[in-house]
Amino acid sequence: MRKWNVLLLLLVIGVLALSACGEKYEPLAIQEDVDVCAICNMQVKDNAYATQIITKDGKSYKFDDVGCMNEWKKRNGTDNIGMDYVRDYNSKDWIEFKKASFVYDESLRTPMAYGVISFKDAASAKAFVTEQGAGKVLSAEELASHDWKQNKDMMMKHKHEHMSEGSSHK
Repeated sequence: MRKWNVLLLLLVIGVLALSACGEKYEPLAIQEDVDVCAICNMQVKDNAYATQIITKDGKSYKFDDVGCMNEWKKRNGTDNIGMDYVRDYNSKDWIEFKKASFVYDESLRTPMAYGVISFKDAASAKAFVTEQGAGKVLSAEELASHDWKQNKDMMMKHKHEHMSEGSSHK
């Protein structure tokens, strides 16, 4: 009987050890005074547009716009991504990229003028489109085939606003 107790104990320890092996990739807090976008080097604000990638080796890359995060994925691939996060536009809570719903419209003002904002679910995204009277709701899968064009007029407007404010960016 004692032999079975030892085997049972070893089995329980083995199951617990295996369950502890799963990696958990958590987003880091945005530190506005030091965080800059990994693509455009602009300051990352702690707001609804901030996004983040945590690689499998634990490195965090922060972005000021979901379009910049997409550019990073294009340049670096997705094989080493442990988890990617976007912010819910309404609550500013971190949500997994693949679980989010997105709204795109060229007229939406985002930090790098990609015109894509994220929501925790499709219902929130649809409500935003209804309220704004413009936009198209996209899933993460649909966003993968999005053309990712920046609104050049909006970019020029951003640039002039920053220059008139006297701000300097890296």
